[in-house]
Amino acid sequence: MKVLTVVGARPQFIKAAPVSREIRKRGTEILVHTGQHYDKSMSDVFFEELNIPVPDYHLHVGSKSHGAQTGDMLAKVEEVILREKPDCLLVYGDTNSTLAGALAAAKLHIPVAHVEAGLRSFNRRMPEEINRVLTDHVSEWLFCPTQTAVNHLKDEGITRGVHLVGDVMLDAVGYNSRLAREKSRVLEELGLNRGEYVLITLHRAENTDDPARLSAIVGAINELPLPAVLPLHPRTRDKLPKWGLSIHNPHVRLIDPVGYLDMLELEVNARKILTDSGGVQKEAFFARVPCITMRDETEWTETVELGANVLVGADREKILRAVETFEVDFSRVDPVFGDGRAAEKIVDLLAGDLSR
Repeated sequence: MKVLTVVGARPQFIKAAPVSREIRKRGTEILVHTGQHYDKSMSDVFFEELNIPVPDYHLHVGSKSHGAQTGDMLAKVEEVILREKPDCLLVYGDTNSTLAGALAAAKLHIPVAHVEAGLRSFNRRMPEEINRVLTDHVSEWLFCPTQTAVNHLKDEGITRGVHLVGDVMLDAVGYNSRLAREKSRVLEELGLNRGEYVLITLHRAENTDDPARLSAIVGAINELPLPAVLPLHPRTRDKLPKWGLSIHNPHVRLIDPVGYLDMLELEVNARKILTDSGGVQKEAFFARVPCITMRDETEWTETVELGANVLVGADREKILRAVETFEVDFSRVDPVFGDGRAAEKIVDLLAGDLSR
């Protein structure tokens, strides 16, 4: 079994790591990093600390418009496929790298496996939604994290090759939380007490690129009455002065972006999490920390339906009310994202089908 895996950003490497470990027990993996997102934290230490394979190819695509970036990746991934001749191509999630990898393989008649298949926000204005829908419709294997994702595919007429395996992110969080407890000293360095602070993340373009939305969110952050820590994303740092905004609440500590293990440690020990990130919503769920999401919709509808996550949009009053009053009894929340063995199930299915 020879699998070519295409990823484009640090979060995808983290998701891919548990699957890569399973693939390499039973076959060969060629790992391709498109370079869609430049991340200076992805040094040798990043791969060593998290036991993540170093990419075999780095395509250095970089930041471009959606069309130019996807087209550049499509051409370069095609070259790798022709050189390596894999049995299948594996992609994750909903980035431009995901779509480019899937299209390149499909056009060369290489079967595509999509991890995190079936997710839908039903907002076609999001480029991620277009990427995930198109990838699902050209995939041979659709590995779904939840029953909701399976149902979404069925509604679109996709039933062949659909497998409910659970969420690989749960595998990754379980593995890396143990490393974080051993290695991270971020709480001590920041002087934070466990369970006594709000963790904030703010980076999504729909918030940072809209001055009205960002102004409302910043207004809420400036009124927070609790200790809070905000690792400030470069996009957000650039947009604040552009829109004439600043975060000046003495309760809120602004810090540079942190590494993955430090971020996990901050999530696990927070009192509440205020975010616009898809990944952080799930990590909050796995960490059993109440999540307040500054978006109007989410792909992870289960977290909202189960009462562990609340959508507040970019509404200052809703944000402040949720920070003050939103609580979760996690003893009543069902573990809908699987048993932490998604990677093993994915590779079992691939190996079984490819051996026929």
